[in-house]
Amino acid sequence: MHLIYHLKEIFKETLGIVTPLFKILVPMIILIKVLQETGLVSILGDILSPVMFLTGLPGELGLAWASALATNLYGGVIVFATLAPDMQLSAAQATVMASMMVMAHGFPVELQIAKMAGTRLRAMFLFRFGAALVYGILLNLFYKSTGLLQEPVRIFYTPKNVDSGILSWAYGEVVKLIYIAVIILALVALMRLLKKIGLINLINKACKPLLKVMGIGEQAAYVTMVSFTLGLTYGGGLIIKEAKSGSMSHRDVFFSLGFMGICHSMIEDTLILLAIGAHISGILIFRTIFSVLLVALLVRLTASVPEKIFYRFMFVNR
Repeated sequence: MHLIYHLKEIFKETLGIVTPLFKILVPMIILIKVLQETGLVSILGDILSPVMFLTGLPGELGLAWASALATNLYGGVIVFATLAPDMQLSAAQATVMASMMVMAHGFPVELQIAKMAGTRLRAMFLFRFGAALVYGILLNLFYKSTGLLQEPVRIFYTPKNVDSGILSWAYGEVVKLIYIAVIILALVALMRLLKKIGLINLINKACKPLLKVMGIGEQAAYVTMVSFTLGLTYGGGLIIKEAKSGSMSHRDVFFSLGFMGICHSMIEDTLILLAIGAHISGILIFRTIFSVLLVALLVRLTASVPEKIFYRFMFVNR
């Protein structure tokens, strides 16, 4: 009976996380499909084309970043892998492009997750897009000034033609949603187990120095760790719950989500980007350092911002 009670509580908690998350994901999945089918992504690519020159990239790669922004990282990777063979790109350029895509992608879904947690949509958009652009500019300058990674890029991934029929697409998306629900269920069970045996406190203590550098409370340790390793969808689902429970301050929620937005899924995304010729220095090492320092700087710069301004421009005070 004791086990059945705990299982019921785990399923109940999972449902409480998955329900608001799926209310975001389902309509956004449909929107993404519409963007792909109507050619609006190409228009966004044309808008981004002049911006790419700031980062030392050909304007045509604006389409790759537009695809990542409007759909997800996979969408951007596919477009990049399709365009790159005809462009004579260096490994440095591939790394810059990959770094920008991994820091700013999946906006229809990921910005809605941030909004559900209480952040202002425009603030999180500007933070993630701006961080990706600034990082791309700095990374390009670094590689050019040091002469690193100037050899031709080696791309190991070749896009495959897949069945793009509506039924095949719908089936694939349903499978992804089930996969997300199962992962969240496992995370909820794991979190309860870690709390029971006292490991959550150890995780908080282990993450405390890093969070202290950024100026974020240790209550954000677990969800930040989940996002850092697995992805914003999972960590975002957990932080929506924490934000609504009031266990984290609104400033911690905002900056935790900001950090998660530009520095998440470090295992899966890193492996994907290595396949298109990106170097680990830019997509993992320097990105992590840049993200920590950027959030630390912004936390300190906004510490004296009055609550009225914070809630007007950065967070919804419910």
